[in-house]
Amino acid sequence: MISDIYDTTAKAKQLYLDPRTKIFLCLTVSSIMLVPSDSPIIETMHLLFAILPLIFLVVLKKYKMAVYYLGMYLFSALVPKLLIPYLPNIINVLFTGMIALFTQILPGMMMAYFLIVSTTVSEFVAAMDRMHVTKKISMPFSVLFRFFPTIIEEYGHVKDAMVMREVGSIRNPMKMLEYRMVPFLTSIVSIGNDLAASALTRGLNSPVKRTNVCPIGFTWRDGIAFFATICCIIVFIIYK
Repeated sequence: MISDIYDTTAKAKQLYLDPRTKIFLCLTVSSIMLVPSDSPIIETMHLLFAILPLIFLVVLKKYKMAVYYLGMYLFSALVPKLLIPYLPNIINVLFTGMIALFTQILPGMMMAYFLIVSTTVSEFVAAMDRMHVTKKISMPFSVLFRFFPTIIEEYGHVKDAMVMREVGSIRNPMKMLEYRMVPFLTSIVSIGNDLAASALTRGLNSPVKRTNVCPIGFTWRDGIAFFATICCIIVFIIYK
C-alpha cells in the first residue's frame, strides 16, 4: 500500500506553484504568525494566513486533512476564550497559553505539509540547485522530504498488523506500546539509514553539477503569490 502522501495526482494543475514560491510562502506564514500584535490589520492578516493553508488543502483534495486542520484551529482559537473566565490564573497561563500558541504554530505546520505533499524530491532538489543552495543544506532536506511520507506509510503497516491481532490502544494500552510503538521506532532508525544511503547512491552529494528533467519555473501564478506576499510583509512591517 502506497501512502496517499505520495499521490502526485493530488496536485491540482490549476494551482501549480514553483517549489521556491511554496518555500517562500511557508517561511512567510510561519514567521508572521509567530509574531503577536494588537493591531486590527495584523490580526486580519493572521486570519488570512490561517485560511491560506485550508484553501491549498481543499484545492489539493486533501479534504480529511483540511477538516482536521479546521477543527484543530477552531478548537485552539475558541477554547481559551471560553475557559479563561472560569479557570484559575495558574491554569490559564499553562493550559490556555499553550493552546493559544498552537494557533500560531498550526498554520505554519500546514504550509509545510502542503509543501511536502505537492512537491516531489526531484522538484525540490532542482529548486535548491536553481537557488545555488549548498549541498550541505539541500541534501538533508531532500532526505527529509522522503522521510516523513515513508514513516507515515510504515506506521500504517504496523497499525494494520496490530488490528489483525486485535491489539488496540483502548483495550490493550500496554500491548499497544510494546507491539506498535517499539517496532515503529525501530523502523524509523532503519528508514533514516536507508534513505541516507539512497541519497548517496543517487549522487545527491556529488560536487559535479547535476542535470534535472523536472520542468520547474516561475509562472504568472508565482508572480501573483510573490507580489501578494511581499505586500503583506510590507504591511506587517509598517503596522507591527
